[in-house]
Amino acid sequence: MSTYKQTCTNLLELSNSKVTEWLASFDTVITDCDGVLWIYGNALEGSVDVMNQFKAMGKKIYFCTNNSTKTRAELLKKGLELGFRITEEGIISTAHATAAYLKQRKFDKRVYVIGSEGITQELDKVGIKHTQCGPDPMQGPLGEFMAQHLKLDTDIGAVVVGFDEHFSFPKMMKAASYLNDPKCLFVATNTDECFPMPNMVVPGSGSFVKAIQTCSERTPTVIGKPNPAICESLLNPKKIDPARTLMIGDRANTDILLGFNCGFQTLLVGSGIHHLSDVDQWRKSKDPEDKKLIPDLYLPKLGDLLPAIVNSQTGGSY
Repeated sequence: MSTYKQTCTNLLELSNSKVTEWLASFDTVITDCDGVLWIYGNALEGSVDVMNQFKAMGKKIYFCTNNSTKTRAELLKKGLELGFRITEEGIISTAHATAAYLKQRKFDKRVYVIGSEGITQELDKVGIKHTQCGPDPMQGPLGEFMAQHLKLDTDIGAVVVGFDEHFSFPKMMKAASYLNDPKCLFVATNTDECFPMPNMVVPGSGSFVKAIQTCSERTPTVIGKPNPAICESLLNPKKIDPARTLMIGDRANTDILLGFNCGFQTLLVGSGIHHLSDVDQWRKSKDPEDKKLIPDLYLPKLGDLLPAIVNSQTGGSY
């Protein structure tokens, strides 16, 4: 068990020897992307250097994202352009993990997709048939739509819900109708509620999942963080040792909770969604679920670790 288990210890306040000791306590690093490595497509200061230093130290590196709109190949391209030394095998995305989940279960029907091409392209790569994504607008009043426009396919064996900017009433109706068959699988890429921005709130995949969940009266299998399913490809073949794995994230209810659920060490960075003020609230809370959100360690941003890493390798002080 980590010395710092759920203490939210600020790494910047530890002595050089303690940081060096901590750096030696993990062999694998799994990190979130948005809010940790980059924001709005721009690398956060120092994040590239820290991740590349981890790799130079011989640690296995994985980028883990709940973003279902991008394929692994697209995420790889973005990472390489920003300067990260990453491989496609080192990228864990909900779109890819969802396709892998269905493939592992020898799924042989067709998937009704509420989402984007990130999902459909990953399904194509594993040979799973699916509907196309894009707009499916309401045509006329409900009565007319049901009588003349609603067409349900007979070969659908799963409904997959991810981020869909074209989410609509017809899509809800079709998904719920397919899920009326108890044999039809209900899979959600992730349940991130929303993406707060300076002057607006963008609904997240979780908003669409909850809508389908309500009208279908079905509970989905959720692939993305905080569910261990997203790390199935690492945990089941025992590619990693959970106790010697560090999970880095900016969102406690996905990233840090994934770490808790998998038995990883956890590091919260304050460059995204959650901050020390949130951790203070969870510490005071009497709800045991809130306690799971408290990270082992904290940094204002990932780049703050760079001097400590360089120092640990040179034996100086910072």
